[in-house]
Amino acid sequence: MSSSSADRSRPPLRQAVPRLLPARSVIGFLALLVVLGLLSYAAGTAAGPVAPGLRPAGGVRTGESTPADDGDMGGMHGMGAAAPRPVPVGAPR
Repeated sequence: MSSSSADRSRPPLRQAVPRLLPARSVIGFLALLVVLGLLSYAAGTAAGPVAPGLRPAGGVRTGESTPADDGDMGGMHGMGAAAPRPVPVGAPR
């Protein structure tokens, strides 16, 4: 019983599947990324919010803050950067 040429040119299914899958090292690297992502998510959840009082800008305010609480630190006078002085024409830099 002889097989046709079409049967010989086509690899069996067992050989075709491993060729379509990525290398084992790539699969291992992706699995490592997933595990590290899950661990970092779990650590972040366990740590809780970084700044519990932080709210998005323009958000609805609740009754817990006073009207004078506008985010100004107060008492920080003179902490801004000085304005640059103009350089006269022809002056060395």
